[in-house]
Amino acid sequence: MAGTLTLHPPSLDGETTPLLGSDSSFSSHPSQRRHRRQKSASSSGSSSTTLHTGHVVSTARRDIEDDVLPETAVLGRTLGWRSAFILIISRVIGSGIFATPGAIVSSVGSIGLSLTLWVAGAIISWFGLAVGLEYGCMLPRSGGDKVYLEFTYRRPRFLASTIVAVHAVVLGFTASNCIVFGEYVLFALGKHASEHRVEVRVLAVTLMTLITIVHGCFLRTGIFIQNLLGWIKIGLVVFMTLASAVVVLAGYRPTTPTETTRVLPSWDDIWEGSVWNWGIISTALFKVFYSYSGLQNVNNVLNEVRDPVKTLKSAAPAALFTACLLYFLVNVAYFLIVPLDEIKKSGELIAALFFQRLLGETAGRILLPLAVAISAAGNVMVVTFALARLNQEIARQGQLPYGYLWSSSQPFGAPLGGLIIHYIPSVAVICVPAKNIYSFILDVEGYPGQFFVLATSLGLIWLRKKRPDLHRPYKAFLPAVWARIVLSLAMIAAPFIPRVGESRGDHLFRVSYALVGTSVLVFAFLYWLVLVVVLPRLGGYTLDEATEVLQDGTVITKLVRLPRRAPERSS
Repeated sequence: MAGTLTLHPPSLDGETTPLLGSDSSFSSHPSQRRHRRQKSASSSGSSSTTLHTGHVVSTARRDIEDDVLPETAVLGRTLGWRSAFILIISRVIGSGIFATPGAIVSSVGSIGLSLTLWVAGAIISWFGLAVGLEYGCMLPRSGGDKVYLEFTYRRPRFLASTIVAVHAVVLGFTASNCIVFGEYVLFALGKHASEHRVEVRVLAVTLMTLITIVHGCFLRTGIFIQNLLGWIKIGLVVFMTLASAVVVLAGYRPTTPTETTRVLPSWDDIWEGSVWNWGIISTALFKVFYSYSGLQNVNNVLNEVRDPVKTLKSAAPAALFTACLLYFLVNVAYFLIVPLDEIKKSGELIAALFFQRLLGETAGRILLPLAVAISAAGNVMVVTFALARLNQEIARQGQLPYGYLWSSSQPFGAPLGGLIIHYIPSVAVICVPAKNIYSFILDVEGYPGQFFVLATSLGLIWLRKKRPDLHRPYKAFLPAVWARIVLSLAMIAAPFIPRVGESRGDHLFRVSYALVGTSVLVFAFLYWLVLVVVLPRLGGYTLDEATEVLQDGTVITKLVRLPRRAPERSS
């Protein structure tokens, strides 16, 4: 795109145009005032394109220091506090609490250790949330970890952007909840998922397709539906916790025709069979972390949130507290209703067994499993909503081929390109013909995420020292950040610690998820090395950034090739 582009300047009534994306309500942000005085001081070396708007000349920049500035999305700020809370809680409460407790108990061996991991998972998740809150309030802009890593790790140039982009495209799929949706729908129809794997995948792909169409073509309708499903999900979990309270207070013991009345386990009983092996516990923690994942979901869409700093500081902690309380009570309900041996064998259907035993065949086997399926669908909606925006931000930064195509919000005023990028790997993973694909997906998603947790945590401490000038409306508790760093290192190392008596082949098979996750990050580094280092040296050019504005007003960055300057000869 040559020379100049036409751009509408900000209106005189104080509202901003979505083209440049600066929200006037943030004009007093200290980082913004400082940036206006120091635009030329940016260390990124990015170029900018001058845009002539009638008699006004403006500069649309994608400079890395501009990440400090709040930016309004082309779509506008359509998300209030309740929508932000639902975006988080509906992301957190997905298939995890309905599907993973059986696998966790089966691996760690006891009720007591399982409940301990759920509480520990909440505390550790708060450590990570604190990092996300400080970054999100300091850099209130869509993109989440992408923005934070780019802002913190500027050298080597483009490395952080490339790793985030490859990870998001390759592993940024939504498959596990789609599979749970298919399994619970079949369970409600009286079919066993293990005997109808094709039908499970057909239902999962259908769900993913419908959600992509809704979010890509009907923006406000999609937001309304995901908010509604979020409240239904919360109501379902509250019902389950109330059912457990009835069990405890009324002394009611559900039985089956072949089972006698059960006795509540004692303190010693709940710890019987505990497996105190860090390798096993770490794998179980990955599943717990998956159930708590999504606390930073709204960080990916802050350009669309009204008053993002204030909203983020309250909505995210409220969602974590709500999730922790509900998770603990639901696990207690499972253990009160379903025998431990059946829980260990339940796979992803522990909630279905719970409803069946509590309410009988009709409501327990049909109605409430359908509610769980709807809950999983709600989770898919909010994950798709957020990751599509992340993909759009990656495309805007010039990290994807044909970036203008994936960045644009045309023709339906929604990030259809980002949705397509998310849709393709999700469907590919759903269609993998493996028996235990659900657990593998959880682990392969969780393991490389620990590297990003480690990088953002270390980066936060580094910025505290190197950039004290940055305005921080929220400051994380540093001991919590250090604790998160230590745990991340332990989680990264844990899969490679062999168990007693385990053969090398069995060990490699067990840690295949870690090998897959690590290989994706290694591939991202090699891709950056070839694209940014090797090819420019061989071709005699350097990569730089140029700003461009699409027809719908989206400001994007394009990577351009500039001839390498010959070294000057000394006289």
